Amino acid sequence: MRFYSNAYLTLQGNVVMSVAFFEHWDGIEISKDQSELLGKIHLRKIDMSDEIFVIDVDGYIGDSTRKEIEYAEKTGKAIRYYSNVEIPSTMFSP
Repeated sequence: MRFYSNAYLTLQGNVVMSVAFFEHWDGIEISKDQSELLGKIHLRKIDMSDEIFVIDVDGYIGDSTRKEIEYAEKTGKAIRYYSNVEIPSTMFSP
């Protein structure tokens, strides 16, 4: 899914800055300090962005993502949600 959302947005002409990894999905354990560092990095990426694209599969939004959404709202960034985007199945066909 990460591939499809990055590819979809890139093929629409967007410059995509994504998370470095999904620690739970990728099976990576991080320390509290690393978690805080990633949180700060994500906020800096939001500062550099025109909008954020929230990957909310099945409507799920975690605590850190919710904080990032609130930050984006406070800083006047546009917000789009994966659940509201229809990605054509033929988009990646040759």
